[in-house]
Amino acid sequence: MNYKKSIISWIDELKFDKDGLIPAIAQDHKNGEVLMMAWMNKESLQKTISFGKAIYWSRSRNKLWEKGEESGHTQIVQEIRLDCDGDVILLKINQLGNISCHTGRKSCFFRVLKNDNSENITWTSVDEILKNPKLIYKNE
Repeated sequence: MNYKKSIISWIDELKFDKDGLIPAIAQDHKNGEVLMMAWMNKESLQKTISFGKAIYWSRSRNKLWEKGEESGHTQIVQEIRLDCDGDVILLKINQLGNISCHTGRKSCFFRVLKNDNSENITWTSVDEILKNPKLIYKNE
């Protein structure tokens, strides 16, 4: 019973948006690389704590999803941090399978803005695809 009280009190310190969501950044706990950003609600955060695996809220599917439930690329949570404003969660994770992005890359942040000092400013992919998404996901 005390456990529920402590969870409710710390959850109440979070600033969720009007839809009841808070951004969650997944960061490799060993090297600090930012792997992805997703959304969490109170339920997904509570389940993440209970199971020790990252569980997010999918806005497109309108449901909870455990990272890796289809791909096997699960995120094991090592530590959870909160930013100074209380409106962003940082998950320090161990990424199983070394792929966190649905594109088959290690990180979702694989594009870099290239500016050659002309009007040609473009996003350029700089990280390799580690596994073809069609081999990871049934519906891709």
